[in-house]
Amino acid sequence: MPKNTTAPGRIRMSVRTRRLAIAGAATLSAAVLAFTLAPSGDAQTSSEAFSAAPVVFDQTQLKDVKASITDQLAGATVKADALAAKKKAADAAAKKAAAEKAAAKKAAAKKAAMKAAKKKAAAKAAAVKARKAREAASRSAKRAALRKAAVKSYPNNLDGWIRESLAIMGKKGIPGSYNGLYRNIMRESSGNPYAINNWDINAINGIPSKGLLQVIPPTFNAYHVSGTSTNIYNPVANITAAANYAADKYGSIDNVDSAY
Repeated sequence: MPKNTTAPGRIRMSVRTRRLAIAGAATLSAAVLAFTLAPSGDAQTSSEAFSAAPVVFDQTQLKDVKASITDQLAGATVKADALAAKKKAADAAAKKAAAEKAAAKKAAAKKAAMKAAKKKAAAKAAAVKARKAREAASRSAKRAALRKAAVKSYPNNLDGWIRESLAIMGKKGIPGSYNGLYRNIMRESSGNPYAINNWDINAINGIPSKGLLQVIPPTFNAYHVSGTSTNIYNPVANITAAANYAADKYGSIDNVDSAY
C-alpha cells in the first residue's frame, strides 16, 4: 500500500484542483514553447540567444489557479464545519430523546408502582372491612341470641311464676320441682301473691309472713337470690327466696309438707 506522502501541516488538494494546476502548467509550457519557436529579427538560433530570452508567465492563470484552490479549501472547511455542527446537533437531539425516554419510562414505572400499592391497600382495607363486618354480624347474632334468651317471657300467672322461678333456681343450683313449689304455695297462700298472715306468732312479733310462700322479711332478705326483685310481694322473688331457704334448712322445697 503506498505511503501518504503529504507533508504535515499541508492540506491535500482535491482531484479538480490538481487538474486545474496541471492545466495551468501546460498553458505556461505552451507559451514558453511558442516564444522559443518564434523567428527573431536577427535569425539567431544559437544557444546563447535562447538562454538570454526571458520566460514570461501568465499571472492571470496563476491567480485563477490560486483562487480556485483557495475556494476549494474554504468550501471544504465550511462543509466540514457544517457536517460537524449537524452531527453535534443530531447527537444532542439523540441524547435528549434518550433522556426523555428514560424519564418517561421511570415515571411510568413509578405510576405503575403507585397504582399497584394503591390497589393492594384497597384490597387490604376491603379485607379488613369484610372481617369487621363478619365479626360485627357474629356479635350481633350472639347479642340477639342472648336477648332472646334474656327476654324469654312467662305468663303472668301462678304457672308462669313457678316456671320462671325454676329457671332461676336451675342457674343458681337451688333444688326444687314444679310440684314441690305448687303444693307448698297452695297450702300457704292459695296462689295469692299479696297474702299476709296477721294472726300467727310472727305477726304477734311484728314480722308477719308475706307472699306466695309466706316468708317473713328477715328470711326473705337473708335468702334473697340476686337477679330477682327485692320486693317481698314479687311472686318470682318470693318463690325463689323461699326455695333457697328450704334448700338450706330441709335440702329442698320438695321436702316441706307443712309450716316451715
